[in-house]
Amino acid sequence: MPYVNIKITREGATPEQKAALIAGATDLLAKVLNKNPATTFVVIDEVALEDWGVGGLPVEAYRKQALGRLGRDG
Repeated sequence: MPYVNIKITREGATPEQKAALIAGATDLLAKVLNKNPATTFVVIDEVALEDWGVGGLPVEAYRKQALGRLGRDG
C-alpha cells in the first residue's frame, strides 16, 4: 500500500496538473514496483513560498539570486 507525498509551492497548480501528478506517480509505482493502483495513495501538499527554502534561502530570494547568475553567465 504505497503512500506518495508530493510537496509543491503554492503558485497556482491547476486541478488538471494535480490530477496528472497523481496519475503519473501512481503509474510509476505500478510499472516499476508492480504496485496496485487501487491501493496507491498520493497526497499533494501546497506550501506557501515564504515557508519553502532552497540553498539556505527563502525560495523567492533563491530564484532572484539564480536569475542574477544567469544574467552574468548569459
